[in-house]
Amino acid sequence: MMKAVLRLATAGALALGLAACSGNSATPSGTKFAEGKTFTMILSADPGNLDPHFTSLSTTQQVDRFLYDSLINIDKDGKMVAGLAEKWEATTTKAVFTLRKGVTCSDGSPLTATQIAANITFVGDPKNASSRIGVYVPPGATATADDAAGTVTVTSPAPSAFLDRTLGGLHIVCDKGMKDRTLLKQGAVGTGLFTVTEAVADDHYTLKRRKDYAWGPGDWSKDQAGLPETVVLKVVANETTAANLISTDQANAAVVVGPDGARLTAMNLHKREVVAPLGELWFNQKAGLPGADAATRKALTQALDLKQLMAVITSGSGKPATGLVAPGLGPCPQDTVTSKLPASDAAAAKTALSGKNLKLNFYYASAVGPGMQAAAELLQKAWQAAGVEVTLKGVTNAEIGQAIVGGQGSWDAAFLPLGVTLPSELVSFFSGPSAPDGVNFASINNPAYTAAVEKASATAGTAGCAQWAAAEEALVGNGDIVPFAFSSIGVYGKGATFELSSGSVDPASVRMLG
Repeated sequence: MMKAVLRLATAGALALGLAACSGNSATPSGTKFAEGKTFTMILSADPGNLDPHFTSLSTTQQVDRFLYDSLINIDKDGKMVAGLAEKWEATTTKAVFTLRKGVTCSDGSPLTATQIAANITFVGDPKNASSRIGVYVPPGATATADDAAGTVTVTSPAPSAFLDRTLGGLHIVCDKGMKDRTLLKQGAVGTGLFTVTEAVADDHYTLKRRKDYAWGPGDWSKDQAGLPETVVLKVVANETTAANLISTDQANAAVVVGPDGARLTAMNLHKREVVAPLGELWFNQKAGLPGADAATRKALTQALDLKQLMAVITSGSGKPATGLVAPGLGPCPQDTVTSKLPASDAAAAKTALSGKNLKLNFYYASAVGPGMQAAAELLQKAWQAAGVEVTLKGVTNAEIGQAIVGGQGSWDAAFLPLGVTLPSELVSFFSGPSAPDGVNFASINNPAYTAAVEKASATAGTAGCAQWAAAEEALVGNGDIVPFAFSSIGVYGKGATFELSSGSVDPASVRMLG
């Protein structure tokens, strides 16, 4: 079943955690690059199953970026550039991609248009329960190939406003992996810059660079200085430990969300910033649960001081959320949140909840940073003051995938940041089948949202922004989601430089310093 986020995600994914990006800082002048070095990057959680068609976790998607390519790449400025496709054209229901020549898979076989078409058709078929359906590939979309011409033609049964960009983000699995997906759980069969040489769950993943790789983003060339020979992706859950590894030259890159970022910033390290949704409150609206009642959702929201929650969850570095897509990343800039959230009113909340005897299991993503637990404890205190019994549970990325996204847990409400780069990437999370049959894990049914999405999807590009805004406003106004905080999160580097795209480190941009 279930690009976060969850891609706690990225680009069109459920990305529980981080998934939007903006560049910051600069490569030092007079930089000298080094050859044959190892790039060590810290992961905050184990990525689990590495199959790119069956994950919605941002951590896993970061790993998969080293192993797989997509038809289109997004550069550090958010622009579409060549990937496996050298050119493309699209309407809201049809897209044609013309492929680059000479691309090969990690097993040495040539990549063909037929293989790419098979990926898209597989993900678009609901019976395959890919977590990427509705995120990168519209449900029911099919693809045909012309190997001689090197083209892939995709047809969507329903309009998709950003069809070329969403399809273009799907990681492409080569034929051998499509036929035997067990090869993808702790390995990879793709066209990416790196291949897996060792996978030790909850500890590290070692990757080796392909010397024949020459089809990176845009006009990328393999003949350039500073490319790492080896990549080690090291799992370190404790953020202070991660920061220490960076400061003592034992790692080259790490995302640091909390107060440890201040000391890394003071060291004048290489830094890029991720602007991402961090504070997002969800209610499980499955029939029979408290969250299924809109009045209850409103009262629970009124019981909270969202400004205080924002300060806590972001360790004082955030700002109020203005939408479900991070500012400066999506194509539609409207504020869809501020006017739709109910004002804080503890007294009104207590009155509305009186006599309900609510007992709620509240989940929060423990891997996102220390502020997340502190915010959950603050929420617990506010809801208890309103007469609600609250049990907190910090969950790992793997537990999120099973308990929440997979529908196997007894959760009632949760802090789960969902990172996307396009409003169309949100649709499968807020409508359609619920878990375990779909990725609508909160069982949301909002007719006003669905109607606005239908209108927006029929309009190509930014011409539909007003309808996308109306769709988001319908969700926030109905208490289906309570966005309250954006966070500016540092991705720090030492001994290497890199850029971000779609909220994560772009493997093709990594350069080792001498």
